Amino acid sequence: MSLKYVSDIAFTESVKSRQEEMGSREAYQNMAERRDWQSTITEQLAHFISQRDSFYMASSNAEGQPYIQHRGGPKGFLKILDQHHLAFADFSGNRQYISVGNFDENNKVHLFLMDYPNRRRIKIWGEVKVIDDQEIMDKLKDNEYDVPIERVIKIKVTAWDVNCPQHIQQRYTVEEFEHLQS
Repeated sequence: MSLKYVSDIAFTESVKSRQEEMGSREAYQNMAERRDWQSTITEQLAHFISQRDSFYMASSNAEGQPYIQHRGGPKGFLKILDQHHLAFADFSGNRQYISVGNFDENNKVHLFLMDYPNRRRIKIWGEVKVIDDQEIMDKLKDNEYDVPIERVIKIKVTAWDVNCPQHIQQRYTVEEFEHLQS
C-alpha cells in the first residue's frame, strides 16, 4: 500500500470521509501537509521509549478480530535497534499465544506507550517479525530481570505520532510517587 502521507496509515479513505462529515478533515489535511507523522525513530522517540516500563500492544487475526495486550518489564526493555526497528524480549506468560498467533496471520502491530505523570502518549504502527534466535535473545536480556525469554518481537516502525494529553489522568508508579515525596 502506497501512502501519500505517513498519517494515511490511520487516516484511511473511510476515516477521511468521517472526518469530512464531522468537520475535522481540513485540520488533519493541513497537519499532514505541514508536519506529518514520522516514520523513523528520532532521539525524542528513543528517549521516550527508554523511560517506559510497559506498553500496550494491539494485533489482529486474519479476520480482523482485534486483540490488545499489556507488555511490561524493566525500564527500557523495549529496545531501539536502529532508526527503523524496535525489539523486545517476549517473556514467558500465560501461554495463550494470541499475539504471536495473530502475527502468524497478520504481521501488523500497534503500540500504545503511556507517560501518565506527564500526560503524554505515543502511538506506533509497525510490522512484526517473531524471532527465535538465542544470540538476539541474549542481547536483549536484562541480567537484573531474571524471567525466561521465549522469543524476540522485532518491529519495523512504519509510523508514529505523539498524541494530545486531553483526558489522560495522571498516575504514578510507587517509584515515581516516592521520588515526588523526597
